Formats: sequence, C-alpha cells, structure tokens
Amino acid sequence: MFSVYLTDIIILLIAAVVIVPVFQLARLGVVPGFLVAGVIVGPSGLGLISNVSEIGHFAEIGVVLLLFIIGIELKPSRLWLMRRLVFGLGVIQVILTGSILAALAYYLFDISLRAAILVGPALALSSTAFVLQILAEQKLLNSRHGRASLAVLLLQDLAVVPLLALVPLLVMPKLGIGGDIGIALAESLLILGLVVVVGRYFLTPVLHRVARSGNPELFTASAVLIVLGTAMATERAGLSMAMGAFLAGILISDSSYRHQVLAEILPFRGLLLGLFFMSMGMSVNIALFFDQPIMSVAIAVALLALKAAILYPLALVYGLKSKSSRAVALLLAQSGEFAMVLFALARKDNLLTEAVFQQLLLIVLLTMVATPVLAELAHRIAGKQLAVAGDAGEPSEAPVVLAGFGRVGRRIGEILAGAGIPFVALDSDPSVVAAERASGCPVFYGDVCQPGLLKAVGAMGARVIIVTLNEPSSAKQAVASLKELYPETRIYARGHDLEVCKELSRLGASGVVSENVEASLELARMTLAEIGIDEKTSDDMLSEFQQKYEAQINDAGL
Repeated sequence: MFSVYLTDIIILLIAAVVIVPVFQLARLGVVPGFLVAGVIVGPSGLGLISNVSEIGHFAEIGVVLLLFIIGIELKPSRLWLMRRLVFGLGVIQVILTGSILAALAYYLFDISLRAAILVGPALALSSTAFVLQILAEQKLLNSRHGRASLAVLLLQDLAVVPLLALVPLLVMPKLGIGGDIGIALAESLLILGLVVVVGRYFLTPVLHRVARSGNPELFTASAVLIVLGTAMATERAGLSMAMGAFLAGILISDSSYRHQVLAEILPFRGLLLGLFFMSMGMSVNIALFFDQPIMSVAIAVALLALKAAILYPLALVYGLKSKSSRAVALLLAQSGEFAMVLFALARKDNLLTEAVFQQLLLIVLLTMVATPVLAELAHRIAGKQLAVAGDAGEPSEAPVVLAGFGRVGRRIGEILAGAGIPFVALDSDPSVVAAERASGCPVFYGDVCQPGLLKAVGAMGARVIIVTLNEPSSAKQAVASLKELYPETRIYARGHDLEVCKELSRLGASGVVSENVEASLELARMTLAEIGIDEKTSDDMLSEFQQKYEAQINDAGL
C-alpha cells in the first residue's frame, strides 16, 4: 500500500517539476501550472493516478497553511494604513459582485439557493497569489493600480473567513434566521473567542521557551504543531480547519517570533498547496470542456467581463484615474484559488452537486489561464504610474535589515533611529529580542542564516543588509546566503580579524569592517598624540595603514 502512495507522489512531483516551469516561462502563472499538471496525470488525462480523494484529503493541509500565513500577514496596522481602499472599494466589490453572481447562479443556471449564496461570493474573489506575483514581476506593486489591487485582495482574503464559516451553516437541515442560525453563530463566536483567549496567553510563552532551547528542529515542530493543533481544535468544535489556522496566524502576527514561524511554515505551504491545486486539477472532468467548449469559454468570458465591468466604475468612484481603474478591473477579473477551496469544501458537505462542482472548477481554471493576457493588457494601459505621496498604500519595506542585534547591532540601530531611517533587526537570542521589543525596537526572533526568514522579514526589498553576528561561521554563512539570494543588495559585514574579513569579502560582502582594526586605530591615534606626533602626520600614518589593510580585504573579494 505504501509503495502505491509513493509511486503517486513521485508521479505528482515529476509532473510539477516538468509542467510548472513551462507555465512560468510562458508567464501563465504557477497556480494554472499545478492545475494543468493535475489534469494531465489525473483520471481525465493520462490516468496515472486514481487515488484522487485520498490525495485530496492530505492536500487540504496546504489550504490550512495558506490561511495561517494570510492570518500572519494581515496585520491590523497594515489594514489601517489602507483602510479607505480595503474597507471601501474592497467591501463594495465583494458584496456587489457576489450578490449579482449569486442571483445569476440561482435564476439563470438553476443552482439551489443555498449553493448560490456561496457560489456568488466565491467567484467574486480573485487570485491573490497570481495577481501579486504578476505585479511583483512587473515591478508595479507600488503603482496606483497595484496598490488598489492589493487593497481589494486584502479584503478578499479577509472575506474568506466568514465564507468558510458560512459553509457549515448552509448545510444545516433547517436554516432559520432567528433560531438555528442564531444559535450556530453564537456557538461559533464563543468557540472563536475561546481560541483567541487561549492562544494569546499560550502561544508566545511556548515559543519563547522553545526558542531558548536553541534547537531549530524543535522550533520547526512547534510551529507546525501550532498551526495543525489550532486547525484541528476548531474542526472538532464544528468550524473549519482553515478558520482555526487563520486565527492562529492572527494571534502570532504581532509576536516577535512571527518571521521565524513564517520561515518554518513557508516550505510546507508551498509544497502542500501545490499538491492541493494538483488534486483540484485531477478532480476536473476535462471531458466536460470538450463536450461543450463554446459554452464553457462563453461562461468564463462572461464572468471576466462582469467582474471587470463592476470593478471599473467602483475604482473611478474611489479616486483612481481611468487608466488605473481599467488596469485594476482587468487584473482582478479572474476567479482564484479561494474559490476552489470553498467549492471543494462545499462539495465535501454535499452543498454542491458533482456536475455543478465540475463546471465551477473548469470556469475558474479558464479565467486563471486568461489572466496573464489581461495582466499584460493592464500593464500597457496603465504604464508605470507610481503612487504619489499621500496615496493610501502598503507600508514600504524597511530599507535596512540588521542581522544580529548585539552590542554592535544595537549601536547601529540607535544611529539609524536617530537619523529617522526605518530598519528591521533579527537576533537568535529570545531574551535580547524580548528586552529590545519592550523598549520599542523593531527586533524579531530568528536565525538569520535561514533564507526563508530573510524573505519573510522583507530582505528582498532592503537597500542595505548589515551582518553584525559575533560568531564568524554564522556571519560567513549569512553573507553567502544573502549574496546568493539578493545579489543586487549591498551587504555590509563585521569581522573580528583580517582573515575573517577577507573571507567575508570573498563570499560577497560589499564592505567589511574589522572591529579589532578600528579599535587599534583609535588606540594608536591617542598614543601618537600623547607622545607628541602632530595631528596631520598621525592622520597620514593611520590612513596609510588603513588603506593597506582595506586593500588586502578588497583583493580577497576579487
């Protein structure tokens, strides 16, 4: 039995490794690549895998991890900075588009009322992962239409939570406004409140104790346990696993451990979420498309047109110019991954029939495949119109990242703070992190040698990264990882002696300073002054020595 599952996993990995890069090169996106890979190896394609339902159950963990990461990233401060677009444009778009699509599903396509109540809002959601990836590649996240798109996507991510809670309510035998549904909502709020209270007073102390143990494997296990444990607790209480994971993310979002937890979870999420999309692809009955290709394409085009037609005037109302409004409408016209998540959950609870489920999956897939073309059109229409000062938008990345916040890093942080330059600092000592955060410093717990952490903290958007680690081996590993991941970023490092400085320069540091030499120069300067050497002669001697020393370091980096 195990060999059968192992064979299936190997087949899925081969399909992903072959097909997803092709879609990336064609700029069609990662998510459609996973979906098509699933279609090819599934029953509707080559029929290489038949255990679709078993794989689907395992792949649901990917959705749980996705909601957890969204919970971490949806910090209240971030939403508040973009409140006008998030809670204005975003809310109206979801409500208006969802209502119209629900009405069309009920009256035009003869879908049951309960199913239509979910189908409409689900199709109103766009693909967060796909759109943000496209905007990042085009370097337009900071443009007017990029920021507006991000605001709508943030609200749509928030809307997933009540929609997840809506599914079990819609499958109740009797749906009474004043009776059953009121009791169910009260029970849900009570359960969520209990999870929040327990999590707030339990998660951070546990992570602090684990971090003090200095065992990275134990921290990884603890991070996964928090996500899956909270998800299982909410499922046992009658809610969805995804909602529990989202709450766990929210609870950790303001913790000093958020970046390290995020770094631990991201690899699992990427792999398992890819598996989820492949399982959705395997579930698609591709014969449905070949039986009625014109109808399937027509419905997909109609959905794209309807969402764009609603978004365009709304964006105009909220102050975007015509070109930017058209770009937002085109970028967000598709349906996305959360529609698939909701449809899969609804099918599992028999809220959707198999025929309706298959048609919906096919429509979502077609709209996502069309997204790169629409995104390119949006790019040509809007161009690179950067956001002006005063626009609501996502807070910018800190231009400086401090890897290590000991005595040297702390002094650098004080200088940067005095100059009004924002920075983010990382340190692997939980006591240091707790003490510095108590004084208001933006210091987070984490192993700076871990590439995932550097990405989570925003190193890819930093102009300068300063490595001040005490341990030479850790400093070398950090510099090497940073240079490989962010070759265009300036990396400055601290070394103890000439040999360490040479090695750091060879590994790619843009500038290296030896604290021993700096101390030696200052002590020599004071000594020369005391024995009567004039200041100019002293400066020339020390400058010559420093230039020779730096030349040796720079020569090592060539």
